Amino acid sequence: MNKLKILNDPIYGFITIPNTLIFDLIQHKYFQRLRRITQMGMSHLVYPGAHHTRFHHAIGCVYLMQKAVNVLRYKDVEISEAEEEALYVAILLHDIGHGPFSHAMEHSIVNGIAHEEISLLFMERLNVEFNGNLTLAIQIFKGAYHRPFLCQLISSQLDIDRADYLKRDSFYTGVAEGNVNSERLITMLNVVDDSLVVEEKGIYSVEKFIIARRFMYWQVYLHKTGLVAEQLLIRVLKRAKALTKQGVCLEASKALRYFLNNDITIDVFTKETLEVFYELDDYDVIAAMKAWKHHEDFVLSYLCKMIINRELLKIKVKKKPIKDDLLEAQTKKFVAKHKLSEHEASYFVFTGSIFNQAYQAKGQNINILYKTGKIQDIIKASDHLNLKALTKPVTKHYICYPK
Repeated sequence: MNKLKILNDPIYGFITIPNTLIFDLIQHKYFQRLRRITQMGMSHLVYPGAHHTRFHHAIGCVYLMQKAVNVLRYKDVEISEAEEEALYVAILLHDIGHGPFSHAMEHSIVNGIAHEEISLLFMERLNVEFNGNLTLAIQIFKGAYHRPFLCQLISSQLDIDRADYLKRDSFYTGVAEGNVNSERLITMLNVVDDSLVVEEKGIYSVEKFIIARRFMYWQVYLHKTGLVAEQLLIRVLKRAKALTKQGVCLEASKALRYFLNNDITIDVFTKETLEVFYELDDYDVIAAMKAWKHHEDFVLSYLCKMIINRELLKIKVKKKPIKDDLLEAQTKKFVAKHKLSEHEASYFVFTGSIFNQAYQAKGQNINILYKTGKIQDIIKASDHLNLKALTKPVTKHYICYPK
């Protein structure tokens, strides 16, 4: 059987699967599940084209990683065949632990479990099935390998993950300002003392990358309408879990019912839990919401109707924290109109905050390599006036309430 297949990607054109291990991992049921997990959560309610999946993104990352390995080897950076394969495995599986609609589940029906932790559980399970062939990839994924630049390619401020998702998400949303030249960025990569650097002539590409990231966060990922939709989805799942705890039997798939019935933390995330998690995807949640919008519980049915029919809450975003009296006034209005308790009204009237920092000056810096051999952080190396401002964290506050 020919396992070195070629896939046609709308961003990069033809992508060749590099080896049989990657092919077998792509074919595995755990990875195929990513076809049913949307890359951008509820953003399609703002940008109708944003229906691409985590599957698309992971395959694109493998393509860019192949480019990165070739570029670095051309510049005499030593990467063994085992390290090369481990990089492909780690980047292919880096998002395998995402739940339905990407991030909504992390804040609703599991308790404080990040998708990276579930990704690691999947990788460890696959490692058993694949006779230990993922051991090195897991080390690199965890950032525990003795050559830091390999870990930086998987997770840093200029990693392969970001290089793909910014380009891909800007393509599918049609937001041209987010389009980064991923291939030029990768061509400019080099390694000094086992640490990733960008050559001096790539400085403007890095500036564009940081600015594009800031733009995509405010304009797309934290777009106020997408934010409302995601908050509603989180509240649908929380309400469903609360009702289930009260003994109400809700129509749901077996996998979704399992997570509604049980309090799942990372400590009790067993092999059996992982198998149930594999069964859970966007379709379970959509099917459940279509059924729940006819439920007798006002809160659950109204929340579901809002999402299904795209009749969302009104949102106001401000630079200063929302005053309590505004929240109280909107809550009282909703309580009086629908004769609900204040707790029930809190599903529809609530405040929150969003945070964006385009570049972290303290952490895994993006370092520029000059021809003289000098290495300098992008903020000091750049003559772009706004770049230093982008290191400052920006927090905005919002209130949501019914129209």
